[in-house]
Amino acid sequence: MSSEDFENHEEDFRNLHDELRRKAQSRLPNAVGEERKRIVREVMRGIEECTTLVQEMEEEVKQAPPTYRPQMLSRLRNYRRDLDKLQREMKQASGTGMMRDELMSGGTYDPDSDEARMSASHRSKMLQGLESLNRTSASIERSTRIAVESEQIGTETIEELGEQREQLTRTRDRVTDMDQNLSTSKKILNAMSRRVMTNKLILGMIILVELAILIGLIAYKWIIPKSGNHPAPSPSPHP
Repeated sequence: MSSEDFENHEEDFRNLHDELRRKAQSRLPNAVGEERKRIVREVMRGIEECTTLVQEMEEEVKQAPPTYRPQMLSRLRNYRRDLDKLQREMKQASGTGMMRDELMSGGTYDPDSDEARMSASHRSKMLQGLESLNRTSASIERSTRIAVESEQIGTETIEELGEQREQLTRTRDRVTDMDQNLSTSKKILNAMSRRVMTNKLILGMIILVELAILIGLIAYKWIIPKSGNHPAPSPSPHP
């Protein structure tokens, strides 16, 4: 799970950031000359390492479960602010360091001197590099946030599609059951229809038989007796 790697990077970041903060607050104010420059360089290198750790944590956030990402991103934003604050303090320390060294050495700080111009040029390049690093970090943070939000939207869409698929599956099963029930009902209706036709045929045959019997009875009672009562022919006279 990526949260374990995230926590390891987070612990390394906190330890390194605390060490840099101690250098900036306890050692840097009392340092002068080369020692001050060396401390500033050490802190700047440490800031770069911290930035790398933050970037690695951002990569781990992309693989973390969606429910934990907002909290992890909030912690990353706090770490970014801490690094920006420390960078601003180092900018101020590098800008005022030369003036302080000149004053403590008994000289005067001449902004038009070659040394001052070289230091200003070096400081300007360093500030430009820091600004570029800050812009890159901000761009990475925005890209990470957009990627996380897009992934979260994609996950929600997939879950919604999964729910819709389950609903369609249940609907299909219900339609299949209804089709089976309709087929059974159709078979029952066909059987009933055949039985009705059979009953009609039987009833028709019974009616025909009864009619035949009735006609026979009528003929036997009325027609046959009448034909048997005709007078016999009179015998002819003998010559």
